[in-house]
Amino acid sequence: MIILESERFRKELRAIAFYIREESPQNAVRFVELLKARIDTLVHSPYRYRRSIYFDDEKMRDMVYKGYTVVYEIDEEEDRIVLLSIFNRNLPDL
Repeated sequence: MIILESERFRKELRAIAFYIREESPQNAVRFVELLKARIDTLVHSPYRYRRSIYFDDEKMRDMVYKGYTVVYEIDEEEDRIVLLSIFNRNLPDL
């Protein structure tokens, strides 16, 4: 199984990293590294995280990491996981 990032996910993650970087560049880098390491584990158990509260579909999942929600879709037919979005409702619109 492969992991793909949607354009929206990339843009949102970049905005979050820049937001964190305002306080601490080191924390921004560490956040992205640790998040990507956690995302990489999805290959072995994609259904580990909760069913998405935003979609009525078993293949849509929410991974919560340090207050951020990563919404992803499991596409077994194509043998892939697609990262759709990442957000934190406590942040201002980025």
